[in-house]
Amino acid sequence: MKVKQMSKEVPTYSGFNQDTHGITMLGRLVLDGWLFDLIPREEDCAGWDLQRMQRLTSQVESKWDQYGNLPSRLPDDLRARHEELYAWATERARGLGWDPALGEDE
Repeated sequence: MKVKQMSKEVPTYSGFNQDTHGITMLGRLVLDGWLFDLIPREEDCAGWDLQRMQRLTSQVESKWDQYGNLPSRLPDDLRARHEELYAWATERARGLGWDPALGEDE
């Protein structure tokens, strides 16, 4: 008797550049990874599994904790970089049809 093994597909993140849902929670994680130089700018986390994303989450949270989780408390260079990254990401997301005023079901 042959037993057919069922493959378990591990869910992965599509990556910031392929994420067409605007600025999602995972998208913000990638932006903050870039902000704090935890990942290189050319890394958008495409194909990362949940465990790898969770490790990045822990690293990002640790960095934000140093600044009270407030962009206004970032040093000038990081604050300018934060503003630049989030302005770029917001413009990109709006170009993809994202409207921050819409609810999750709209």
